[in-house]
Amino acid sequence: MTSLWKAAFTVPYEAAETFSDALEAAIWPEALAVSTTEAEPGSSPLVKTASDWNEVEAHGLWRVEALYAEEPEEETLRAAIAHAAEETGIAVTAIAIEPMPDEDWVTRSLEGLDPVRAGRFFIHGSHDADKIPAGTIPILVDAAQAFGTGHHETTAGCLEFISELVRPGRPVDALDIGTGTGVLAIAIAKLARVNVLASDIDPVSVKVARENARKNGVGPFVTAVTAKGFGHTALHARAPYGLIVANILARPLVSLAPAFAAHLKPGGTLILSGLLATQEAMVTSAMRMQGLRLVARKPKGDWLTLRMAR
Repeated sequence: MTSLWKAAFTVPYEAAETFSDALEAAIWPEALAVSTTEAEPGSSPLVKTASDWNEVEAHGLWRVEALYAEEPEEETLRAAIAHAAEETGIAVTAIAIEPMPDEDWVTRSLEGLDPVRAGRFFIHGSHDADKIPAGTIPILVDAAQAFGTGHHETTAGCLEFISELVRPGRPVDALDIGTGTGVLAIAIAKLARVNVLASDIDPVSVKVARENARKNGVGPFVTAVTAKGFGHTALHARAPYGLIVANILARPLVSLAPAFAAHLKPGGTLILSGLLATQEAMVTSAMRMQGLRLVARKPKGDWLTLRMAR
C-alpha cells in the first residue's frame, strides 16, 4: 500500500530555485513538500561575478524533489514547470516518479533516537522523559514533519552557542529564522524567559514549532509565523534584534546577508548554521560585505556553526 509519491528531476544550480518555486506554487498537483539538494558538484562556476562566494556556490547540478499524497502524472508535472523551463531556457529531460512506503515515519524515526546533550540543554523525546540529568534544561522534541531534533550537528552547534551567550534574566530581542521544530526558539525562551519570534518557510514546521513550544511550557513566549526570509510584517515590527539565529543552508544565508545586517542591533549577535565547512569562506565573505564580523566558530563533523557580530 502506498500513501506518498515522490517526483524528482535534476537541473543546473542556477535554475533549481525557479523550478522548486513552480512546483510549490502549482495548484495541481499540490505538493506536500518541495526540496532542493546538490546532486552533482560542478567543476567550474557557471556564474561569473565579482563576489567569490557567488562563484563557489553557483555551479553543478541540483535535484528538485516534491512529495505528493497521490501519484502525479508526468504530463501534469511538466505543465506545472513549463513556465520555469521557458524562463530559464532549461528543458527537464526526465522526471522520476516513484512510490514511498506506507509507514509511520515518526515512529520509525524515533527508533534508536537517543537524547542529546548540547551545552546546558538536554534534548529528548517522549520515550526518554525519565532520563533527564540533574542540572540540565530539558527540551522535549519528538521527531516530526520538521527539521530539528537536536541530533544534527548544526542544531547542536546553535544550542551550544545559545547556552554560552543567553543569560537568565537578561532581556534579549530574539529571532529564529528557519525554526523547524522550534527547538532553538524554545531553548532561548526556556533559558531567558523572554519572547522569541520564530519563522519558517514551511507552514507544517510553524505548526510543529507552536505545538512544541506549548509542550515545553513556553507557548506564550514563542510566536511562530510562516515567512520566506524576512518576508513577514511581524519580523520587521520587532526589529532590531539583539540575537538572530538562522539554521538553514549556505545559499539562503548568503542571500539574507543584507537583511541580517539591517535587522541586527549594533553589538548584536548572529548565529549561523546549516553550512558545510567547505562553504565557510562563501558565507563569511557575504557577511563581511554587510559589516558583520566573525567572532567564533564551532566545527562538528563536516558542518559548521558561526557566531557573527555587528
